[in-house]
Amino acid sequence: MPAVPHRQIRAAHTDTTVTVYQAYAPRLGVPAARDNRFPPAWKRERMTWIKPSFLWMMYRCGWATKTDQETVLAVEITREGFDRALAEACLSHYEPGVHADRAAWQESLRRAPARVQWDPERSLRLGALPYRSLQLGLSGPASRAYADEWTVSIRDVTPLVREIHGLLRSGAEGVEDAEDAEDAARALLPVETPYPSGPLEHLGA
Repeated sequence: MPAVPHRQIRAAHTDTTVTVYQAYAPRLGVPAARDNRFPPAWKRERMTWIKPSFLWMMYRCGWATKTDQETVLAVEITREGFDRALAEACLSHYEPGVHADRAAWQESLRRAPARVQWDPERSLRLGALPYRSLQLGLSGPASRAYADEWTVSIRDVTPLVREIHGLLRSGAEGVEDAEDAEDAARALLPVETPYPSGPLEHLGA
């Protein structure tokens, strides 16, 4: 089995869309899923971070148990919008070899409507894996476009999150059942495959 590249975008995607995850307080997440669009209370001027990795989102929100992250959304957006954000993004930190110098990185970061972080991908038990997963931060025009132009559908996947988490917890309680519980939990995970993006050298990948 070939090794996973150190930095790679993996996502659930179709020919025209890609699914990303976010977690919100119910006051924002529930109406977003119900109305299939982000409500007016969703601040379009703030930076928002989207994550194609379901398990990284579970690590971030603690399986929907953290305060103001109790509602997990699967947001299907256009690949056109996602690709444009990637093309215009800048790494959130200075990296020699990618940027000419620190001043060039700071100027690029100031002008970019999106930024990228590569964080350790997570296992089913949320342990760090030896390769990285994408986080994409959107601000200003990119954030507004995400909410009002790129979004195709918004699904509340909190019940799925709780089902998977419940299986993992039940498996932990009985050693004999742990392997079966993990297999059942793994079978429920969204299928994420390498995403065919354009060149990502400007993002260190």
